[in-house]
Amino acid sequence: MLTLHIAPKTCALASLIALEESGLRFDVRGVDFASSEQQSPGYLAINPKGRVPALVTDRGVLTETPAILAYVAQITPGGRLAPLDDAFAFARMQAFNSYLCSTVHVAHAHSRRGARWSDDPAAVETMKAKVPQNMAECFRLIEEMMLTGPWVMGAAYSVADPYLFTIGGWLKGDGVDPALFPKVAEHRARMLERPAVKRALERAEA
Repeated sequence: MLTLHIAPKTCALASLIALEESGLRFDVRGVDFASSEQQSPGYLAINPKGRVPALVTDRGVLTETPAILAYVAQITPGGRLAPLDDAFAFARMQAFNSYLCSTVHVAHAHSRRGARWSDDPAAVETMKAKVPQNMAECFRLIEEMMLTGPWVMGAAYSVADPYLFTIGGWLKGDGVDPALFPKVAEHRARMLERPAVKRALERAEA
């Protein structure tokens, strides 16, 4: 049995959606960030990084969203959650997911986690002020150059789609009008129609 550790309003939603799409049996465990459970000895024994998601498998624990998404796709080849038979297309999907992880998520984190990068309150405020511009620039690139449509990889749905859906859901809270990116908005509406996404949202909010 797989066990996914999540917290509300985090990137763990992408992995939860992917698991719902996969048809695999899995359990979900919530991590209470409000009480700093992610820093508790019990959770640090699962994920020493003190973050979510963390996926417990029979071979050990996987962390980092792109790795979990790729793993879910690879252990359910019949689910067609990634272009597993095309090395270049798979790498292109991984490049998209890596961009969300290493650039877009980091740009978002500057609005709430500035203390990770500076102990200077003025510098932290400067980082917060820059978030709308940085997020808008990231999504402009996604809108114009990376989102093929109707799905991230084109005609075929993949685990890149729940990741874009998750991080795209942060735009409004980051001071960016989602209407500026019609292709991304259409993608979000399309995602919300999927039964797996509806199930994941219900479980994430439970």
